Formats: sequence, structure tokens, C-alpha cells
Amino acid sequence: MNAPTTLRRVERVRHELKRRELTVQAVETLTPHFRRITLTDDSLSDFVSASFDDHIKVFLGDARRDFTPRSFDNAARELVIEFALHGDGPAAEWAARAAPGDTLAIGGPKGSLIVPLDYDWHLLAGDETAFPAVARRLEELPAGAKATVVLKAADAADRRAFASAADVGLTWVSTDDELLDAVRALSLPEGDGYAWCAGEAACMAALRRELVEVKGHPGEAIRAAAYWKRGAQGHHENL
Repeated sequence: MNAPTTLRRVERVRHELKRRELTVQAVETLTPHFRRITLTDDSLSDFVSASFDDHIKVFLGDARRDFTPRSFDNAARELVIEFALHGDGPAAEWAARAAPGDTLAIGGPKGSLIVPLDYDWHLLAGDETAFPAVARRLEELPAGAKATVVLKAADAADRRAFASAADVGLTWVSTDDELLDAVRALSLPEGDGYAWCAGEAACMAALRRELVEVKGHPGEAIRAAAYWKRGAQGHHENL
């Protein structure tokens, strides 16, 4: 049985909500269905993103979509966003044709949920929409940290390496069912751990139930987010 969590808790902070008009500086194709876009503007000098799963609003005509700030550099006035090119939504369409000189309006983040780095272990699980947050988190984890990562990539060509100083065990799967099965098969380590998962709403709800109700992981030490929902547009929900 896992040891009870300590008094260590995540911290929620708020940020000044600000809209910024950015210009595409560079575009890089990471894998067949992912593009990394670097944006720039002087207004990024005071951009704040304090957590790996923060979200900004991207404004595309009448559509608004949530995206993770993959990285940012205040001094260089740069912000990097990774776009998944799945489906035919406005964000995927914009990213597929984006080129230097194009513009993009963003807002936020309006807040951050800061998860301490010194948990005994970290579990990160999700589908393709979780890749940017997972990549950022793994880069943040220090040497000596232990992370178990389970990721779904429907196209094996989208599987990639993630840089980290931590001790990382990475499992790739191809479907939501395989993702759930892989998490069900895990034996959670002893000690004080934090679980983070993001992806399709029904899959993430089932994954949270597995971790909390079946495996007994404390509900206050898990963040499960529905980054999208089948049949819905622009869905984002914390479960």
C-alpha cells in the first residue's frame, strides 16, 4: 500500500490577464502531425507561465482554443507553441499553413497550478495533446527525480524522444484502450507521488477513476484534464 501523502501541496497562483498580438518567427516540423511555432513580440517581455500545464487562449477568427506554452524567453521576446495537426479544426488548419510573418493573437495564462518537483515519483499519462506539457515537465524535473510516462500516439511516426535529467520510464501505446490498460497494469511506487494526465474526456475520466478509486491514489495528488472531447469543439475541462 502506498504511503500517505505528506503536507506538500500544489500552489495555485493568478496572473494578470493580457492579450498579445504575436508574429510567427519560425516554423519547425517535429513529426508528421506536429509543428513547433516560435512567435515573437515585445509584449512577451512580461509573459508569465509558472507551470508546465498552463494554458493560453489562441484566437482564430471566432474560435478560441487552449494551448500549452511549450517554452518562452522573456529576454528574447519569444514564445513557442507546439500544434498537433490532427483533424480539420481552425487551430490545426492555421498551424499547417503558418509561415514567418503571419500573426496570431493570444491571451493568458490567467493562472498556474504549480506542482512541486520534489515528489518521490511522478506519473505522466496522456494522448498526443499532452505531448507539449509532458515534454516541458520532463525538462523541468531534476536529476534524481523518478517519472513514469505513458503516452498514446496513434501514428508511430509521432513518437519522439523527450529530454530530461530525471530517471524516466516511457511506454508508448496506440489507442485510448491501450493507454488505460497500461495504467491499470502499473504498480504505483511507494512514497509520495503526483499523477498528471491529459487527453480525451472519457479516457481521462476513466484513468482518474482507476488511479483514485482502484489504486487508491489520493485525489488531492492528481490532476486529470480533458483537453478535448469526442464530438465537441473547443472542449477543455479539469476532471
